[in-house]
Formats: sequence, C-alpha cells, structure tokens
Amino acid sequence: MLLGRTLGFYFARQFIKTIFIVFATVFALVYTLDFVELMRRAGDAENATAGLVAQLALFRTPAIAEQVMPFAVLFGSMAALLQLSRKLELVVARAAGISAWQFLQPGFLVALLIGVGSVTIYNPVSASLKQQAANLETSIFSRTTQTSGKTIWLRQRSQDGHAIFRADGSRTDAASLVGVTVYTFDMDGSFTHRIESREATLHEGFWELRNARVLSATEEPESHERYLIASHLQPSQLRQSFIAPDSVPFWDLRETIERMDRAAINTTAYKLHYDILLARPLLFIAMVFVAASVSLRFFRFGGVAMMVLGGVAAGFMLYVATELMAELGASGIISSVVAAWFPAVVGSLLGTLALLYQEDG
Repeated sequence: MLLGRTLGFYFARQFIKTIFIVFATVFALVYTLDFVELMRRAGDAENATAGLVAQLALFRTPAIAEQVMPFAVLFGSMAALLQLSRKLELVVARAAGISAWQFLQPGFLVALLIGVGSVTIYNPVSASLKQQAANLETSIFSRTTQTSGKTIWLRQRSQDGHAIFRADGSRTDAASLVGVTVYTFDMDGSFTHRIESREATLHEGFWELRNARVLSATEEPESHERYLIASHLQPSQLRQSFIAPDSVPFWDLRETIERMDRAAINTTAYKLHYDILLARPLLFIAMVFVAASVSLRFFRFGGVAMMVLGGVAAGFMLYVATELMAELGASGIISSVVAAWFPAVVGSLLGTLALLYQEDG
C-alpha cells in the first residue's frame, strides 16, 4: 500500500534535508583538509598561489566526496528517522495504521533518485573536474612524470608478434613511458628479445625506444640509439589506458572499455568501476534499509545510542565488504558484476531481514 501524497512528501523532505546536510558537511571537511595539505606541499612550488591551490582543492574534492556518498545516505537516513521518532511523528503514523514499510517508501525513493543522479550527473562532473585537477596539479608543481607508486604493464599485438612492456612511470601526456623493459615474442609465442630503454614514445604505428639495449638468447647484446617496434596502438588509446577509471565519466566508460578491448589493453578496472556505478542506486537503498533497522526504536524505550552505534558498525562492515569485493574483482578472482552487486544485494537482503524481524516478528 502506498503512502499518502502529503505525508510522503513530508517524509521525503526530511530524508533529503538530512542527507544533504551530512554530505555537505563531509564535502566541506574534505575540501578544508585537502586545501591545508596542498598549501603545505605548495611551500616549495614557484608556480603556486593561494588562489590556484584553492581551485585545485575544489576540483579534487568532488571525486573524493563521491566515495563517501553511501555513508551520507546511511547517516542522513538515520538522522531523519531518529528526528521523526523523537518528535513522535512516527508514533502518530503508526497509530494511524501506517506500517514501517509505508513510511520508509519516501526514503527508498529518495535513495534511488540520489543514486541515479550521482551516477548520471554527479559522476561525469566529478570525473571531468578530476582530470582538470590532474592537469592543474602538474602545472602548479611542475611534475614531468606520473608516479602512481605501481609499475606499469602493457601488452600489445602487432604484425611482428606480441610484446609486453614494463615501465616505471609515464610522462604527463601519457604517450611516453620511462624506465622501459620490453619482452618480444613471435607469432607462435616464442620469446625473441628483451629490450631495455630509458624512454619509449608511441607514434602512429610504432614505438620509438631511445638508447635501447637489445638482448636475446642466441645473439650478442646490441645497443641502438633509436629502436623501433611496430604497434597497432594509437597515442590516444595509450593516454586513455593510463587514466584512472574514476577519472572517466560514466557516459564515456562503455566506449572506453570497447576501445581498450580492441587494443588488447586490460580493462578489468574499468569494467569493475562501471558495474559499481550501475549498482550504486541499489547500494543506497541498502543503506536506507540498514538505517531503518537501527533507527525505528521509540525514544521512550531507551537504548537508542546503542542502536545508532550498531548502525555505524553495520555501515562500516558493509564498507569493508564493498572494498574486499572490489579488490577481488580488480584482481580477477571474481567477475566485476559479482564484485559490484554483491554488497548492494546482500546489504539490502540483510536490512530487509532485520526490518522484518523488528516489525513482523
């Protein structure tokens, strides 16, 4: 049975208001902390000014704040339900014959709309700002090489066979690799050469390796000032492959994945991020279920503080499960679909079970 329009709008406004307040508070806190940290880093940068640092922090904050959206929905829903319970509005609703499933309908609808909006509108904006932040950070701190803290691996196919690239980093334009070691194989998969070079630059149809040293099992090592390797990759594809998945807008992810698949570039992280975004509305609904399971106790019965603490613990456990499944999905142990949807589905089911136990015994 659906809730009345007037009461439904009232409850929906309460959910929207508290969720927005929680998210805005987190956003402001993240911005302040990031601004302070960037100002500390900017002490030795000649190009840094307070205005540029403030702009950089503003560009970086939406992507960071996006990661805490599920908790904004959880804590905002808990606050809305506790406030309604404290004012005895839920007591009156129950006395009028309205069940918990009915007055939670506005919360579920709000969570669904926020989830869809965060994926279709907020995510493209935050991803675009994150790319601008990366360019601005490069200009401020004069970085010439990206240092992600991880070795770059790249595999390609060409008319000469297969090649595996290992690099220590990439240039800011991401069309050049530094600290490169290349392992080449013929069409049958047999190893042919190992090539070491300080820098490899991708051009249209070939790689150019500078100061390369070529080693093989059957020939003496050779040194070349300039060494070429055929490639079907395009510089634009290489740049795209080194962009973090969360820097690609939602509407461009499918095209990016298809283009990288054609180039034989590993797309596991991008597929996982795409599936996580698709599962986000259900995850937000799961957060409302969790909030309801710990926030519907009447104040006069006491024990509200312990139930709120239980809600925080449940949210933390769901976060740990989400991160664990994401790691398993990124490593290829499980599929990206399972890794993305498992926390949302299980969270919704457990929240429903807890609510059924409380309301229907």
